[in-house]
Amino acid sequence: METSSDVSRQELDKQLSFALYGATGRMIRLHKPFLEPLGLTFPQYLVMVELLDRSPRSVGELGARVGMDTGTITPLVKRLEQSGLVTRQRDTHDERRVLVNLTPEGAALREGVWAVPKQIITACKITDAQAEELRAILDSMGQSAEV
Repeated sequence: METSSDVSRQELDKQLSFALYGATGRMIRLHKPFLEPLGLTFPQYLVMVELLDRSPRSVGELGARVGMDTGTITPLVKRLEQSGLVTRQRDTHDERRVLVNLTPEGAALREGVWAVPKQIITACKITDAQAEELRAILDSMGQSAEV
């Protein structure tokens, strides 16, 4: 005989939000052994990916790209600066903006940072095609859910 708590648990297990939340935590933890040799945390890795793609970038632009508010991205960028991976400088055209640029030490992480996605796909035991399909689904969900 099923109790109401059994039914509730089954309903919770069916909720997409619970599965996504759990998967997010597992994915972040999965990155740890690949990022530790680079001296990066997962949030720092996200910022470095953006900067390796194009820099300099404003703190606000970086925050928007990685989904962090100013109160989160600013201390993260400061820690990257203290590590010698980035520099911060006021925009000469707009004093309100702070530009973040890679140092030579930060740029030297390029190969290691770019290797992480393939390492993750291998660790997840999925194909490139499956990873692309999952990414497309998640991207479309995010776009349709934005208010």
